[in-house]
Amino acid sequence: GGGGGGTGAGGGGGPGGALTRRAVTLRVLLKDAQLEPGAGVLSIYYLGKESSWGALQPDGRIVWQETGQVFNSPSAWATHCKKLVNPPRKSGCGWASVSQQSGWDLGRVECTQLRDPLLSPPPRQSPASEGEEEELLMEEEEEEVLAGVSAEEKSRRPPAKGPSEPAHPEATPLGKRVENKIRVPVRYCMLGSRDSARNPHTLVEVTSFAAINKFQPFNVAISSNVLFLLDFHSHLTRSEVVGYLGGRWDINSQMLTVLRAFPCRSRLGDVDTGATIEEEIYQSLLLRGLSLVGWYHSHPHSPALPSLQDIDTQMDYQLRLQGSSNGFQPCLALLCSPYYSGNQGPESKISPFWVMPPPEQRPSDYGIPMDVEMAYVQDSFLTNDILHEMMLLVEFYKGAPDLVRFQEPWNQEHTYLDKLKISLASRMPKDQGLCHVLEQVYSVLKQGN
Repeated sequence: GGGGGGTGAGGGGGPGGALTRRAVTLRVLLKDAQLEPGAGVLSIYYLGKESSWGALQPDGRIVWQETGQVFNSPSAWATHCKKLVNPPRKSGCGWASVSQQSGWDLGRVECTQLRDPLLSPPPRQSPASEGEEEELLMEEEEEEVLAGVSAEEKSRRPPAKGPSEPAHPEATPLGKRVENKIRVPVRYCMLGSRDSARNPHTLVEVTSFAAINKFQPFNVAISSNVLFLLDFHSHLTRSEVVGYLGGRWDINSQMLTVLRAFPCRSRLGDVDTGATIEEEIYQSLLLRGLSLVGWYHSHPHSPALPSLQDIDTQMDYQLRLQGSSNGFQPCLALLCSPYYSGNQGPESKISPFWVMPPPEQRPSDYGIPMDVEMAYVQDSFLTNDILHEMMLLVEFYKGAPDLVRFQEPWNQEHTYLDKLKISLASRMPKDQGLCHVLEQVYSVLKQGN
């Protein structure tokens, strides 16, 4: 999960790369010269045999050579063919079963395209374009039943974009939410080597350094204002959010100090806004004399544990932040879970993690997600720029279908706004002098949708 990030330390660059991702369609792959059009270029491999051949058109559509039918995406073609072979089958991952004549597996192409590891942590799901949104959502359904993803979890996935919602292309309308299965985390030792069939959204339990007789390779001190702002950001929407962490790394004391959170006010499919916000964050880091030291994102209704996708992203980030120098520079990931039903009370669960590379003798294993101990530093006061950032966030999500409705009841005792206030109270600075300004923020939220 997560959908933003950047470069920054080490190589001297800032988060000037792409925060956002393009949806991968055949048209995108053709444009990037990853595929070439032609007759008999694509085939479907299903139930152990190659069963169908398709011609790939220059516009990314597929003509099924057996019938002349035209399909807009691998998902549509594969699903149609699979239903002919196996009618009870509801759907399946079309990309994974369609391969190019040269031997490429399109499912693998899709994954590498979606995840540019050196630029942006991948969010849960990219919005497709060119009419593929519905098919992408449809093909996920079966995986989610197997992985035990709750309907509530699905409710924050991007639906097909409607013309009525241009400002929030990924916002999910408030539908009827049914709470059934929760994503059950797995233990790292149960994962084994990488398996392309494994759902990348599988959550993994973190391991303590003590459990494997190791010391944490760096110390972390985090400011209460960082947790305050990222907790606020995570509460606003039922969709995942993402942001950067700014701070300093002292190589002598091996201390990573996290001083500022930089929320990304952009939607996953909005490349232009993403690039603008990223540049703003880079300038803010420079102005404050801070380095990029990590990133954060939310799992709104799931445990604050990393997914396989998060683990790979964090591993890539650690390598990137280290840069070309040989010196060790850590990169911290924070996960915030504001609305997970397993949390103790109204406070969000915020969990830091770091990834240890797999053992050298098992290079094909996943990295090991490690639980990081942090020293909590209570700030003396809430700064004006944090309040300003809060107002910008409220403005950004205002009117979006996935904005949390703060006036509604969260449980029998509290509204969603009460819950937010209680969670933030534990991260409030010593000086409560700006509480009246906070009340203004809360009143805007209460009017809300």
